[in-house]
Order: sequence, then C-alpha cells, then structure tokens
Amino acid sequence: MQRELEEKFLAELESNKASLLRICSVYATDSEMKKDYFQESVFNIWKSLPSFTGKSSLSTWMYRITINVCLGLNKKQKRAKLDFIEIIEEKGQMDVAKQTDPRLEKLKQCIKKLNTSDKTIISLYLEELPYKEIATIIGITENHVAVKVKRIKKKLFNCINQNS
Repeated sequence: MQRELEEKFLAELESNKASLLRICSVYATDSEMKKDYFQESVFNIWKSLPSFTGKSSLSTWMYRITINVCLGLNKKQKRAKLDFIEIIEEKGQMDVAKQTDPRLEKLKQCIKKLNTSDKTIISLYLEELPYKEIATIIGITENHVAVKVKRIKKKLFNCINQNS
C-alpha cells in the first residue's frame, strides 16, 4: 500500500509541478523564496497524503495545501521583516529580470498588489482551472468565482494601464 501511495504521489507531483511552482511564485518575492515555498508545500502534501479522503481530485487538494502553505509562510515572512530588512541584489537575478517581457513583469507586479483572496483566485484562474475547481479550492460558489474573476481582471487591467 505504501509503495502504491508513493507512486501516486510522485505521478501527481510530476503532472502538477509547474502549476504549483507558479502558485508559489505569486506569493514569493524572489526565486529562492519560491523554491522554499514549493519545497514546504511538497513536504506538507506528502505528510498529509494518508489523510486524503478523495472528496475532491488529488490535484485540487494539492492546490489547496500549496495555497495554505504559501499564506502561512507569507505571514511568517512579514513578521520577520518587522525585525529586520535585508536587501540583496545579485547581478544574475538582475540580468534575468532584464530579459523578461515587460508586460509580464507589469502583470506580476499588479498581481502582487492584490489582496490575498484575489491573488489566490487569479493564480488558480491563470492555471486554467475551471471555475468549479476554483470554487472547491477556495470554498465559494462557482458563480461567485466568475464574478470575482471579472472584477479582478478589471483591477489588473486598470493597474497595468495606470503604470504604463
């Protein structure tokens, strides 16, 4: 049974790795933090796998855990920033940033300005999850997801145009 569970975990992780990393990047401020968030998420998914009841798809359950881990780590990070501020700019990171599409960078900046709820919804939407699955992950109705997505898109559009 343990081997079967491990194989199922590895297969789901492989098929959802890119999406989970993108969700982590919404909450992380840099690539190292994104890796930390992802690693912590994978650990929590693995640790919780025996308690998976199957009420939702395994990928939906993995998204929910990843979002909860990122939110928890963000709270810890914000508390730590109150104690000290550390600014490190490595030349390699700056070179990568210069190579990115400026429109994508504007979108990322605007997403980071959203409140936690909106940030979560739009990150799942950008992963092309159906509204029904987003509703299951977030715990709201499918119709409410549709309304929220429309409003968030408008906020992002205004933010991008304001910063142009």
